[in-house]
Amino acid sequence: MKRIINEYGKPILFALLIAILVTSMIRPTLVREYSMYPTIVPYSYIIVNKVPYMFGTPEHGDIIVFQTDIDTEHGEGRRLIKRVIGIAGDVIEIRNEKVYRNGQALDEDYVYGGATPGEMDPVTVSKDHIFVMGDNRPVSLDSRDAAVGEVHLEDILGRADFRLFPFNQIGVIK
Repeated sequence: MKRIINEYGKPILFALLIAILVTSMIRPTLVREYSMYPTIVPYSYIIVNKVPYMFGTPEHGDIIVFQTDIDTEHGEGRRLIKRVIGIAGDVIEIRNEKVYRNGQALDEDYVYGGATPGEMDPVTVSKDHIFVMGDNRPVSLDSRDAAVGEVHLEDILGRADFRLFPFNQIGVIK
C-alpha cells in the first residue's frame, strides 16, 4: 500500500499543486462582445494573466478584464474587457472625436474607425481607480457610462496577454 501511495499519490499531489498554482496566475476567458474589435474579435479565447497586478498596477494601454456590478442573464456580475486610458490622477477628456489625457491628444491607431464619437468634459481619475474604454468606441460600455464608471483596482481580474483562438490570430495581444 505504501508503495502504491508513493508511486501514484506523490505525482497526483504534485499535479494538483501545479494546477492550483497555474490557475491562481492565469485564467482562460472567452470574449463574446464587439467592444474591443478589431484588437479582439468576438468569440476570441484569451489568457488573462493575474500576476502583473498582484505586485503592481495597470499602465496606460494595458488591456484588462475586470468584474462589474452589471447583472448578466444568470444574475452574477458581468466581466468586461477594456483598454486602460487613464490611471489615478490623470485628467481624461473627449472632444473633436479625440481622447485627451492630461491635455495631450492620444495617438490611438487601435480604435475602430479611428475616432471617438461624442464629447466628455474633463474627468480626473480617482485614487485606486482607472479609466477604461473599448477599442470599438461606438458600441463599448466603458468608463464613459455611469453603469461602469471608473474601475477600482480591486475589481481587476488580470491583464489580457495572449490569444488562443481564433487560430489565425494566436499570439500576444497588443
